[in-house]
Amino acid sequence: MFNKILIANRGEIACRVIKTARKMGITTVAIHSDADRHALHVQMADEAVHIGPSPASESYIVIEKVMSAIRQTGAEAVHPGYGFLSENPRFAEALEAEGVAFVGPPKRAIEAMGDKITSKKIAAEAGVSTVPGVMGLIADAEEAVTISREIGYPVMIKASAGGGGKGMRIAWNDEEAREGFQSSKNEAASSFGDDRIFIEKFVTQPRHIEIQVLCDSHGNGVYLGERECSIQRRNQKVIEEAPSPFLDAATRRAMGEQALALAHAVGYASAGTVEFIVDGARNFFFLEMNTRLQVEHPVTELITGVDLVEQMIRVAAGERLSITQDDVKLTGWAMESRLYAEDPYRGFLPSIGRLTRYRPPAEVAAGPLLDTGKWQGEAPAGEWAVRNDTGVYEGGEISMYYDPMIAKLCTWGPDRAAAIEGMRVALDSFEVEGIGHNLPFLSAVMDHPKFVSGDMTTAFIAEEYPDGFEGVTLPEPMLRRIAAACAAMHRVAEIRRTRVSGRMDNHERHVGEDWVVSLQGARYPVRVAADRDGATIRFADGTDMRVTSDWTPGDQLARLMVDGSPLVLKVGKISGGFRIRSRGADLKVHVRTPRQAELAALMPEKLPADTSRLLLCPMPGLIVKIHVEEGQEVQEGQALCTVEAMKMENILRAERKGMVAKINAGPGDSLAVDDVIMEFE
Repeated sequence: MFNKILIANRGEIACRVIKTARKMGITTVAIHSDADRHALHVQMADEAVHIGPSPASESYIVIEKVMSAIRQTGAEAVHPGYGFLSENPRFAEALEAEGVAFVGPPKRAIEAMGDKITSKKIAAEAGVSTVPGVMGLIADAEEAVTISREIGYPVMIKASAGGGGKGMRIAWNDEEAREGFQSSKNEAASSFGDDRIFIEKFVTQPRHIEIQVLCDSHGNGVYLGERECSIQRRNQKVIEEAPSPFLDAATRRAMGEQALALAHAVGYASAGTVEFIVDGARNFFFLEMNTRLQVEHPVTELITGVDLVEQMIRVAAGERLSITQDDVKLTGWAMESRLYAEDPYRGFLPSIGRLTRYRPPAEVAAGPLLDTGKWQGEAPAGEWAVRNDTGVYEGGEISMYYDPMIAKLCTWGPDRAAAIEGMRVALDSFEVEGIGHNLPFLSAVMDHPKFVSGDMTTAFIAEEYPDGFEGVTLPEPMLRRIAAACAAMHRVAEIRRTRVSGRMDNHERHVGEDWVVSLQGARYPVRVAADRDGATIRFADGTDMRVTSDWTPGDQLARLMVDGSPLVLKVGKISGGFRIRSRGADLKVHVRTPRQAELAALMPEKLPADTSRLLLCPMPGLIVKIHVEEGQEVQEGQALCTVEAMKMENILRAERKGMVAKINAGPGDSLAVDDVIMEFE
C-alpha cells in the first residue's frame, strides 16, 4: 500500500479523498493556487504545495506544476478527484513515466472513453444502444446548423472533451445552433483546452440514470446499482438519489451488465460511471462514460456501504476487488443535494464573496458510517443519516475562479420517503450567509409533488420553474405551524426584553396573551397560553397548537416541536417580528398586538425602484462581448451582451423591444452584481 498520496484537486473532493486516506493510514499532500492558500483541503492535508496563480489554467491543470509538487514531496500515487486533470490521458502518461501510480483507470481507457465521439463508437461496437447523432467533429457554426437540420431539432451541442455541464447547449432552431456552437466551443477551450464540438439528437422527456462500476486490473468487476440524476439545470446535476425510483430489477440488471461489458471492453480498472438516458418505456441509451469518481458518488456509498475512494486506492495499488456481484446489496435510500454558490432568485447566476456564516447540519449516522466505512445494519424506521461533503468553512471566500459548488448534503433513510424527510430537515438546518445560494430551491424541490412521487425527467426544472425560481408559497397548514411557532418565540423574546428593562420584578405581567401573526398575506389572531414546558397557541377558529423549544432570542436557528412534529426555522430579527426561512420560503413574520395590527393594515405598501429601463449585471463577472450599439433598436429575446462567471458564459437578452440609449461597460470590464451595463429609452 502507498505511504503518501497527492490529491491533484481542490475543494470538497480533495477533502473527501483526504478523509479516506487518513483512515487508511496514508499521508496526504494538497496542492493549491493563490486563491486557495487558506482553503480547507490545504488545512486538512499533512503537506501542502503552492502551484501557481488563481486561474485553474495557470495552476491546477498545468501538468508540469503538479508533477513538480509530486517530485518535491515524494508522493507515490496521485488521486485526481474529478474535473481538472482527472480524465487527461497526458497526465496519466506523465505519472507513468515518473513511476507514480495514478488512482484512476489506465491511460487507454481514459483515451477511449474520455472522448465522447470515440466512446460512442466503441459503445456501438460493443452492442450498447446509443443516442442518434453525428459523431464527426463540427468545423464551424454553419456546419452545425446544417447537421442540426439533418438530425432534426432539438439537438444537443457538446464539447468532445466536456464534462460537468461545461460546453453543452440545447438548440431548438438555427439561431440557437449558431450561438450554442460558439459558446460551447469557447467554454470547451477555456475549461478543457480542447474546443472540438459534436452534435447529437436531444431526447425529450428523458431520465438521466447512471451505473457505478468498479473494476480491478485482474479482470474482476462489479456494478453498484444506479443513481438517478434527472434533476438538472443547464445540464448540471442538482439533486441525485440512489437507487432510482423508476427502474425495475430487470432494467437495473440489464443496464449494469451493459455498463460492465463496456468497462471490460476498454480494460477498465478503477471506479467509473456509465451514464444512460432512459425513456418512459425504460429503453436506455448510452450517453457517456466518466472515467473518474463522480460528484454524486456518496449516494452509492450510502446504500452499499462501499468506500469508492478506498477501492480506487486499493485497485491502483494492484489489489484485487474484495467483493463480487453477489455481495452487492442495495439497502435503504440516499439523497444528495448540491449546495451551489448561486442565487436562485437571479436565474441561478453565480455568487461570490465571504461566507459570513456557514453552519452545516450535524452529521448523523443511522446506517452506513459517515466516513463510508462498513455497513452497520438496518436503521430503525424513521431515522436517517446525514452526511455533508464540503470544502469550505465559515469566514472563507467563495472564489470566482472555480466551480460554484460548495457542499454536497446527503441523507440516507430506510426508504425514499424517509430520505426525503431527512433532507428537508437537513436543508432547513443548513445556515449559509454572505453569498447567494440555492438552499431555498433545494428545499422547494423536496416538497414538490412531482419529485416526491418520483415522476420527473431531466426537464423537471424547465417545466416546473419556466420563469425561474421566485420563492415558495407555503400551504396554509404550514403557515399555521410557523405562525404558532413565531407567536411562542415572540413571547419568549418579550419576556427577555422586559427582564432586561427591569421595569417590574414580575416581568411576565407585561407580556400579553393576545397577538396577531401576519405572514405571506395571511393574518392569524392567536392567544398564547404559556407554562414551564412551552406554550399552547389557540387560533380564532378554536384549534390549538402545542409549541415547545429551547430557542432563545438571538439564536439564528430554532428547533421546535409543533403538535409533536419537528419544525426547523432560520430566524432573523426585523422590526415587529422575525425573518423566517423554512422549506424554501423566505417570510417576513410580524407579531403585533391587535391594535398594532389594525394600524399596520392602514399603512401603504412600499414599492421597489423601477429598473425596467436598465440592464443590470446579474452576477459578478467579466464582460466578454457587447452585441449591440448605442442608438440600436433591439427586439425581445435579442442578445445584448455576454458575461463570463465561474467558467460559464451567460448571454443576457432583451426582455422586450426597445432602443439602446447608453452602454456603460465594454469587453474586459469586471462588474459587480447590479452594476448597470446599458440603459434603454
